[in-house]
Amino acid sequence: MTYGSQQPQPQIDNNLTMSIVSIFLFWPLAIPAIINANKVNPLLQSGDYAGAQAAAAESKKWSKLALIIGGVAWALSCVCCVLQVFVFSANGAAGM
Repeated sequence: MTYGSQQPQPQIDNNLTMSIVSIFLFWPLAIPAIINANKVNPLLQSGDYAGAQAAAAESKKWSKLALIIGGVAWALSCVCCVLQVFVFSANGAAGM
């Protein structure tokens, strides 16, 4: 009988890096992602593996939404800027 053997603790990715990156694109959804990512390690340390997995899944969900919405908004604003340059240059050429 071995009393000192414990099961190795499973590693769960807390998605903190993706959450921090997503704050630069769409911060309203990145905040719950960061909050959930910060819950993962304490839950693992307390032995709540199911809770840690749920928090990691929530963090990943909010991060992905923030990245997608922020990326689409960034692309749309770039398209609008390019269209604005073309409209102003067309109006300037027509006024001559």
